[in-house]
Amino acid sequence: MNSGLDVEKIRPDFPILNQIIQGHPLVYFDNAATTQKPVEVIDAVRKYYEESNANVHRGVHTLSERASELYENARADAARFLNAKQPEEIVFVRNATEGINLVSAAWARKFLSAGDGILLTEMEHHANLVPWQVLAKEKDLRLLFIPIDSDGRLQLDKLDDLLAQNVKLLAVTHASNVLGTVNPVAEIVHKAKQQGVVTVIDGAQAAPHLKVDVQKIACDFYVCTGHKMLGPTGSGFVYGQIARWQEADPYQTGGSMINEVTYESSTWNEPPWKFEAGTPDMAAAVGLTPALGYLSSVGLDNIMKHEAALADYGLKRLSEIEGIQLYGPKTSRDRVGIISFNLKGVHSHDVATVCDSFGVAVRSGHHCAQPLIRKFGVAATARASFYLYNTTQEIDRLVESLEEARRILA
Repeated sequence: MNSGLDVEKIRPDFPILNQIIQGHPLVYFDNAATTQKPVEVIDAVRKYYEESNANVHRGVHTLSERASELYENARADAARFLNAKQPEEIVFVRNATEGINLVSAAWARKFLSAGDGILLTEMEHHANLVPWQVLAKEKDLRLLFIPIDSDGRLQLDKLDDLLAQNVKLLAVTHASNVLGTVNPVAEIVHKAKQQGVVTVIDGAQAAPHLKVDVQKIACDFYVCTGHKMLGPTGSGFVYGQIARWQEADPYQTGGSMINEVTYESSTWNEPPWKFEAGTPDMAAAVGLTPALGYLSSVGLDNIMKHEAALADYGLKRLSEIEGIQLYGPKTSRDRVGIISFNLKGVHSHDVATVCDSFGVAVRSGHHCAQPLIRKFGVAATARASFYLYNTTQEIDRLVESLEEARRILA
């Protein structure tokens, strides 16, 4: 496989990969849940606590000023990573789930009214479904869904008719965490904008793997989670067009997000700070900077090409296993490196347990997408998800472990 990535040069940057699990070298195929961290990220977080730990935006002493500079530099880095117009369009959150809840509570709760429609898709993660269910119940809104076909692709021929049903907000995943499908979000957003619909893109599974340009997509909001893109846990960010942030209400209130407070009332800070109440996770933001830098230096186009090659190889090798069921697009076209599967007659948890005995880490369960999993007539699947440090040899190890699972359990 020639993907253009020097994986043997990349792998030593990730200390956790150099270990033995159950007597075998670790094969980490749970990247859709969280990715491993390069030395640069680990060192940046440690260095922050050793040299710069102080609260941001609240002090004139050296450590506070140093911490504030690092924190705001991370915001600027996130803006550049998504090609936002300005750093103030980036609001820090802990993860994509909090980011979507932020948009729901701060913008949608204020501007959506009874009878308005929210358009989702049948492949959404719970993080981009449950917040809208809660808001719909609270404000008497309607939820509509773009259906998927048997290959796990959106049936976009139904998009115009759905948008015409008084839809005021569209929230769609850029890439499915179960099927790997990459959705044509620029096309979807363009059609939504023609109808005056505000758009929210869940980029949790896309931003780590392919180049994202929010200005080209032209979405109102784009949500990312840092821990799926080499960054620390607790590092996430939401892009929002500055006009949207300015008209939205604060999501949480308290310290830092205020301008002036009296005993009777308060006024709010400017975006993005009016959405960042209290002490933020400064170390997570600081660790995000080298994570984004690492991805940019390797090149998102190179990462996508590498994952496509892994996905094609994985689909080919897994399809050779007797009794296996694969879900999602049949080739790497328009998909990230995620393959969900089941072995006939074997529960996915048992599959994952056997894989672990070979040192192979895969996910099992409903992957926080129960409606989607049920649509395929199953309760759970196993999932192998690849990243820039994975190899075809590791996929061979996965196949070996699955053959053993089939032999002893099917």
